[in-house]
Amino acid sequence: MAGTAGTPGTPRVLRAMNDRAALDLLLEHGPLSRTRIGKLTGLSKPTASQLLSRLEAAGLVLATGTTEGRPGPSAQLYEVNPAAGHAAGLDVTPQRILAAVADITGRTVGRFELPTPGRRTGTPVVQQVTDALDGAVKAAGLARDDVHRLVIGTPGAFDPTTGRLRYASHLPGWHSPTLLEELAAALPMPFEYENDVNLVALAEQRLGAARGHADFVLLWNEEGLGAALVLGGRLHRGWTGGAGEVGFLPVPGTPLVRQVTKANSGGYQELAGSQAVPRLARELGIEDIPQGPYAEAAAELMARAAETDDEPHRELLRAYATRLATGLASLVSVLDPELVVLSGASLTSGGEPLRALVQAELEELAASRPRLVVGDVREHPVLRGALESALATTRDEVFDTSR
Repeated sequence: MAGTAGTPGTPRVLRAMNDRAALDLLLEHGPLSRTRIGKLTGLSKPTASQLLSRLEAAGLVLATGTTEGRPGPSAQLYEVNPAAGHAAGLDVTPQRILAAVADITGRTVGRFELPTPGRRTGTPVVQQVTDALDGAVKAAGLARDDVHRLVIGTPGAFDPTTGRLRYASHLPGWHSPTLLEELAAALPMPFEYENDVNLVALAEQRLGAARGHADFVLLWNEEGLGAALVLGGRLHRGWTGGAGEVGFLPVPGTPLVRQVTKANSGGYQELAGSQAVPRLARELGIEDIPQGPYAEAAAELMARAAETDDEPHRELLRAYATRLATGLASLVSVLDPELVVLSGASLTSGGEPLRALVQAELEELAASRPRLVVGDVREHPVLRGALESALATTRDEVFDTSR
């Protein structure tokens, strides 16, 4: 009996696999000629030509320019059609919602920031989300219907058993048990939600310091201290979405905190969170402590300590490295990751000097010795991760030529 159109190994499925391989190569390398695509995919010139004609007719690739400056006749170049699909991402904090739209190549084409100071009791969360999304869509010169998928990044995580946001009591308005249903009713496209630190790990895995690594821990420190766990190439979220909420981790050097979710604090957060850096600097006699939000103050102090050679600043780096390594030792002892990525402004501002000190401390505190690196994705990493997550699913849908 002949196989159906969707049966693996049939001509349609094989063509779709070749189409996807070519599209992925164009995304990775940029414009390519028919000959180059044939060499990279192993397809003959006639088959590569048929493939490109098929993708061009489907609106997935565009002919763009020709090769120049090489011996022989010029060759037509092809690229992924940026307008073939769009995806959106939201980065939610208590202070603002940052929204962006990207075309299918990953280029950001529209961005919008919606301030959300205080509790904004007059503006429901669903309206805040749609207002932020609409602002980014308008900035991109698009309509809502042009966006295939949305990913929303928030602190904490939505518990899959209850649908309620947990581990983020500082995010007002987001704890209604019906919020996800209300969002689904208000949004015209499929949407997903994800923990913000998990999205930073996804951005580093796709674009940054964790590329090519299947087992790594990302330690994040800005307004809060958290971690993302990638095991076997996949995010590990835990039973209630709370994997990586290491701010609550009991550690030596701080009082034992009970009922941590009510207190919204814990040992590791108190020991090594951003708010600990200005306090530690004062104890060491450092003057001119930056004013303003403690995350910004911590980042400025770490940057200054990494560049200044006086003893108080050197001691600040050493003491803070020990605090960071104290909590990391528990993580790496349990997980034995290949890599630890230090991310968030409070860590990346310390750069290589802080990384090297944490690495040395960790090697004395834990039997497992992962390599430590500083994160590469610095500009709005939560938003970038949300876009990468939304784009991955969008590409799977748009690039599927077997249908």
